[in-house]
Amino acid sequence: MKKYFRRLLAALGRLLARLFNIGIPLKVVLILLILAVGGAVGLTYSKMMKKVGGKDDFDEAMRYIEIKDVVTEHYIDDADRTKMGQSAAAAMVSGLGDKWSYYMTADEYRSYKLSSANEYAGIGMSIAKEDSGYFRVISVNAGSAAAEGGVSAGMLLSSIDGQSLRELSEDEARTLIRSKLNSNFTLGLSDGSELSVDCKRTHQSAVLYRKEKTDAGYVQIYNFEAGSADEAIDAIEALLDQNIVALCIDVRGNPGGLAGETEKLLDYLLPAGTLFYTTDRNGKETEATSEGMCISLPTVVLINGETYAEAEVFAATMQEYQWATLFGETTTGSTRDQETIELSDGSAIRLSTKNYLTPNRVDISLKGVIPDMIIYNSDPNTAGTTLGTTGGEQGTASTSNDEQLMAALTFLSKTGA
Repeated sequence: MKKYFRRLLAALGRLLARLFNIGIPLKVVLILLILAVGGAVGLTYSKMMKKVGGKDDFDEAMRYIEIKDVVTEHYIDDADRTKMGQSAAAAMVSGLGDKWSYYMTADEYRSYKLSSANEYAGIGMSIAKEDSGYFRVISVNAGSAAAEGGVSAGMLLSSIDGQSLRELSEDEARTLIRSKLNSNFTLGLSDGSELSVDCKRTHQSAVLYRKEKTDAGYVQIYNFEAGSADEAIDAIEALLDQNIVALCIDVRGNPGGLAGETEKLLDYLLPAGTLFYTTDRNGKETEATSEGMCISLPTVVLINGETYAEAEVFAATMQEYQWATLFGETTTGSTRDQETIELSDGSAIRLSTKNYLTPNRVDISLKGVIPDMIIYNSDPNTAGTTLGTTGGEQGTASTSNDEQLMAALTFLSKTGA
């Protein structure tokens, strides 16, 4: 091998000598070749260092590649490199220790974009498998594709487009239904009849509202995602047309959403002033403000341990303005603003990039939002379950187990009288 290498170098030396009409010793040729190769390698290495961000990042990338190669070569089963890569990406973000920051695959990101626009793919019903193998319809959402197709609670489903459901699990059946997105399909029933259903993308409202028999308006806001502020404002306007005398806004279980939606609703409700601040990692502040118009009614805001982020900001701001009395339980203190950053392969990272401060510059993340009236529900699942109050001796319902809501309506029936 050495003999052939020396011959190659000698041939290069003779070639250079003929080109430049000079004699070049073999050692000089070797040195020039090493310098040339080394320079190319060094330039390539320098470019790679610059591209990945530095030696530490390069070493991490190489460790990741080495792990994938070792697993692929030595693991007893076939390794799914795609799943390995997705798990590694998720673990990197998880390592931040911030539960509000997470990685999404391309498919998960597409679903996220639908949900963050308060849309969902489905037909609007919940199902559960029976021992018989049929699927019982547990509930049907009003106005949904299922309801429009004639599906009602209690029906037993046997097939979808002729495919039997009896051998499918619940997850498999739901997956089959979701696969019918944007198409018409047939639901077979246990009695042999069939229903035609149009499975399409439908809008899921972020707001539920009603006028209670105490003449208070009840508005439940499920999230602060896109369009939620306009829906809440429209709900309040509709209640004002019904001559309500007080307002109960329920953000229990609200996971937050978009700062702009929270700002828009607060601007509608509150007089002129600062609504909240957002601060970035460098301490730069952005101020959200309200104009002069406002809604002046006795108001209660309901919160609990499942009230997060922008919903906490909403409650805290209403409290600091003394525009509402807060009932319920202390919130989580998870008041960071997240930004969704799409990656080159269609996946994305949901990352905490900003923090919130109240109008008085209180950092909610330290203690959460503490209600003025601390009240616990005996059964947490009863939140918002009244279908309208009965107007008893204290103007409250006698049939609901939602003690937080009942306490709020009792309070409003006195202050709003």
